[in-house]
Amino acid sequence: MRAKHLRHGPIHRYRQVVRILFRHGFGYLVDQVGLGHLVPFHWGLLGHRRRPMPYSQAEHLRLAFEELGATFIKLGQILSTRSDILPPDFIAELSKLQDAVPPERADVIESQIASELGRPPSSAFAEFDPEPLGSASIGQVHAAKLGTGEEVVVKVQRPGVEHLIEADLAILMDLARLAQARTTWGQIYDLPGMVEEFAETLRGEMDYVSEGRNADRIRGNFTEEPALHVPTIHWNCTTRRILTMERIEGTKISDIPALEAAGIDRQRLAATGVRIVLKMMLEDGFFHADPHPGNFLVQPGEVIGLLDYGMVGRLDERTRENLLYLFLAIMDQDMDRAVDQLSTLGVVGTTPQLERLKRDLERLLSLYWGLPLQEIDVRRILEEFLATARRHQLHVPAHLALLSKTLSMHEGLARQLDPTINLAEMLGPYARKLVWRTYRPDRWARRVLPAMLDLSQLMITLPRRIDRLLGQVERGNVSLNMRVQETEHALDTLNRMVNRLILGVLATGFIVGIPLLLQVYHATGLHQAIGVLLGAGFAVVAALAFWLIFAILHRGHH
Repeated sequence: MRAKHLRHGPIHRYRQVVRILFRHGFGYLVDQVGLGHLVPFHWGLLGHRRRPMPYSQAEHLRLAFEELGATFIKLGQILSTRSDILPPDFIAELSKLQDAVPPERADVIESQIASELGRPPSSAFAEFDPEPLGSASIGQVHAAKLGTGEEVVVKVQRPGVEHLIEADLAILMDLARLAQARTTWGQIYDLPGMVEEFAETLRGEMDYVSEGRNADRIRGNFTEEPALHVPTIHWNCTTRRILTMERIEGTKISDIPALEAAGIDRQRLAATGVRIVLKMMLEDGFFHADPHPGNFLVQPGEVIGLLDYGMVGRLDERTRENLLYLFLAIMDQDMDRAVDQLSTLGVVGTTPQLERLKRDLERLLSLYWGLPLQEIDVRRILEEFLATARRHQLHVPAHLALLSKTLSMHEGLARQLDPTINLAEMLGPYARKLVWRTYRPDRWARRVLPAMLDLSQLMITLPRRIDRLLGQVERGNVSLNMRVQETEHALDTLNRMVNRLILGVLATGFIVGIPLLLQVYHATGLHQAIGVLLGAGFAVVAALAFWLIFAILHRGHH
């Protein structure tokens, strides 16, 4: 009965994972999901490292992940972005995860390059240094030189690592499903969904072609920004497991003494960095999501060289607009609208205590209302919001958690350069630009036509759907489930949604109808007669519309 739950992954790897978790004090979690039998008599406790001061639980988790290898190190790095799930001490500890392992032998790396490129390093490159510049659990980086004399770096994936990671991902999915089925905490969060998101991210990092495309896309988004240097990808020497890119040199952005010695204006550099990341997030919707200080090199002329494009974040246009609406609701101190907007963004939870959530958000934001922008700490607001989400067991979508963590890390990096910099103050121009883009006439025109098509299709099929629904009601085939605690809020929300839908349809009708009337205004003959009829009909509809709008607004006051 026990074995049937272990659908994926080699049993010896299951035992290794469970043994390491037991050794670091997480045996109770293993027992809760029903896998304690994999380590009889808790033999996993043997071999525990000792020191005078005991490790904290958060330190034990970091050590366990480091011991478990590449997949779990990456998992820990992703979890370090999830302040909505883990408390601050775990977030801080997982942020320290070190992905450094001994390098592979030179002959193994040469064989991998030959297998991928179809020729050995000696033929693919004019020069190739067998000693790596750095090595991690997934791959390692070597210096090389092309036949043109250009210096490049070659990122080589370790042979067999993809198979190991896929086995670990299968084990993680099994553990997630067991936790969801057997534990209360597993039911609060969509653990299988989180593992799927993590697997997608990790597979993207293992695909070096995808990483190269990420670099090309960001470079294309910044063709008019001379302050950002994105290395060139050499596609003739790049595959899924080999990445060859331009080698760029510079001073690490966190090396303050070296920057000062080079005469770098730290305030200007910090402002440039923030401007670049805000453009990525709010204008492009495609951002570099690994803001480790080692990935930023400062070059002459205060140019920022950006490295490592394996982890990126994406925000579609609608999400960026909804973030803007959330921001505006907060500025208006409208918590009802803010909570509705959080739901639109996918921030949902199991708690029915919506009024308590509103009070907590209002209490949090009241600390900042009325303050000048230069006194608002965006990093602290984000951290406190995610802590509030954790208390209320809200599910924050992974892309929003990644956005929050990345923005927070960028602000921390910028403040190392310039302690006086303020992210909230710099957000203003981007918010105004996003407002203009959202309400631009051509954008509205692109939206109106699909909405009209949807509306016409709805009007055609609505009678048939209503008839089918009434038939099901008569046969007793319709059931309604609703939690009493949320009924009033649900009805209020539904009422607002219906009102907005009605007003939106009316607005669409006027937008489309007025140009039609203008077109027939100068018509003659039969077309003029048709225009008169259209005008009369439009006047009647307008009168009914204004009556309906008055009724909606009047009802809203009651």
